[in-house]
Amino acid sequence: MAAGVFLFVAVNAACLAVSGNLVSGERSFSIDYKNNCFLKDEKPFQYISGSIHYSRIPRYYWKDRLVKMYMTGLNAIQVYVPWNFHEAVQGVHNFTGDRDLEHFLDLANQTGLLVILRPGPYICAEWEMGGLPAWLLQKPNIILRSADTGTTHAVSNWLAVLLPKMKPWLYINGGNIITVQVENEYGSYYACDYNYMRHLRTLFRFFLGEDTVLFTTDGNTDREMTCGTLEGLYATVDFGTANNITEAFKRQRRFEPRGPLVNSEFYTGWLDHWGDPHAVVDAQKVSRVLGEMLTMGANVNMYMFEGGTNFGYWNGADHDTRFRSVVTSYDYDAPLSEAGDPTEKLLAIRDVIKQVPLIELPPTKVDVLITLVGNISGLLNTLSPLGPVKSQYPLTFEELKQYYGYMLYRTTLPRDLSEPTPLISPLNGVHDRAYVSVNGVYQGLLERDTTLVTNVTGQQGDIIDILVENMGRVNFGSKINDYKGLLSNLILGKDVLTDWKIYPLDIDGAIAAGWPHSDSQKSFPAPQKEPSFGPVFYMGTLEPNGLAWDTFLKLNEWTKGQVWINGMNLGRYWPARGPQQTLYVPGPLLRKNQPNRITVLELEGAPAHLRVLFMDRPQLNATAENQSVAIQCQLL
Repeated sequence: MAAGVFLFVAVNAACLAVSGNLVSGERSFSIDYKNNCFLKDEKPFQYISGSIHYSRIPRYYWKDRLVKMYMTGLNAIQVYVPWNFHEAVQGVHNFTGDRDLEHFLDLANQTGLLVILRPGPYICAEWEMGGLPAWLLQKPNIILRSADTGTTHAVSNWLAVLLPKMKPWLYINGGNIITVQVENEYGSYYACDYNYMRHLRTLFRFFLGEDTVLFTTDGNTDREMTCGTLEGLYATVDFGTANNITEAFKRQRRFEPRGPLVNSEFYTGWLDHWGDPHAVVDAQKVSRVLGEMLTMGANVNMYMFEGGTNFGYWNGADHDTRFRSVVTSYDYDAPLSEAGDPTEKLLAIRDVIKQVPLIELPPTKVDVLITLVGNISGLLNTLSPLGPVKSQYPLTFEELKQYYGYMLYRTTLPRDLSEPTPLISPLNGVHDRAYVSVNGVYQGLLERDTTLVTNVTGQQGDIIDILVENMGRVNFGSKINDYKGLLSNLILGKDVLTDWKIYPLDIDGAIAAGWPHSDSQKSFPAPQKEPSFGPVFYMGTLEPNGLAWDTFLKLNEWTKGQVWINGMNLGRYWPARGPQQTLYVPGPLLRKNQPNRITVLELEGAPAHLRVLFMDRPQLNATAENQSVAIQCQLL
């Protein structure tokens, strides 16, 4: 077959979501010839990809198709760039509307899909003239796909326009393009012109740099591999379900003794010509062979994953014994139908991807800058705008009409406490947890029924704050009269603590009104390098990526607390106690085009890394392994 789209999918690709923007950093993508694999950020990497042609799908549906591919388990897509689609008239370049290639790459980036780019200049793809513009034929006797000066001049001009547009989208530059194909199945062309391939290699290196992984794709015969490969371009093969996998990869090894195994075009279906029966490839064969290749560590691109439509006059044709024109539909019997509907083949492929452990399941992640807002004791003007209620003895939540959430009880130390002194709740009167601080320094906690004593140190007159958390009232049985707060006196050493200032905390109201993000211009404490202890607020933003999916928030190595996103209280997290490890984030809560505001109240101790994860599935069991796509947010 002349067409092929190299598509790779990393099962866990989530998201190279970069929120619609390119993100620079210490990123790399290379070939590890010693260990026969790709390296992504210096870690072994295996991709599962699918081919999709933006030129065959209306722009309106690009995002829909990409999301479906991602949700199947792919971590990459393979993309052809048809030259004649962008330069139908010589010297007039069109990258707008349905031809807006960079917008398509951006959508893939947002969706969490890496890209294998196949910019030609020849692409085949059953596309009109294999993507070469018809105006090339205005030069009499031109030899296409060769070192003919007419060809090389036009190709050089085109690549001088296209490749500089693509360079910022390289993964190593902060984008999502990991590999770039030079030409396309050149070994099947009669010319076998190495000077032409050398010319292309020079152009690609000049415009994309020396560190970009360049590759070739050829059919599974010695002749095709001989004419299609060139030193400095990594040689890959293509084949379908009818081929013997071992023999096919042995051929790749003859031309590429070391490096990753790659099937750049694993055929999920086939094209149709007018007058021929509709081509069909059995779904079970596709899934079985795919599973075998993935299990042996091969990188696979499925051609096609969605075919689309040859709108207008863009269909190609074959001419072997006779001329045969390709039909308008490019359905290809692909996992996604021409209209983008999932098929049984897609479900079978998805099941295979779930079952096969890849070399790496790298989470798609976005680093989100998070600022330490401050210790809760220093935020009372914001969180308790009406100020404290003064009382000689503690009052309950119900007495102050603060029925849920948190209240802060404040008094002073009655004497110097140079040695750790027990703070006791003798009547089990802490309902439900109390976080104890002296002058803003965390001392320890008291917990209903389990921890009735904690030690405190300090000087006479120091402020002692006790933040009490209502963990939820009893809902069944004889003890449903479940009052909250400090229900009885606390004893410090031999002293009963009195003269309280009690602050009802309207944390939800403050956050719903935009705090702390609305105060982001204020000077917050410098980013911490060590773990924090005690009740502390953090804030950050998850940048928009044009999508609003259901997701699950994981606070790995955090202790216990509460999370709000865009003003909505997601609930408590407590991974240290478990079993639940994630919080559900409904898709409609997330903003598609504005930053998503994250507020975290950590009650006991935040980790030094200050990162949270947005995952594609829940983890409700602390011991369960969760191989899922994640967007990683860094709190600084």
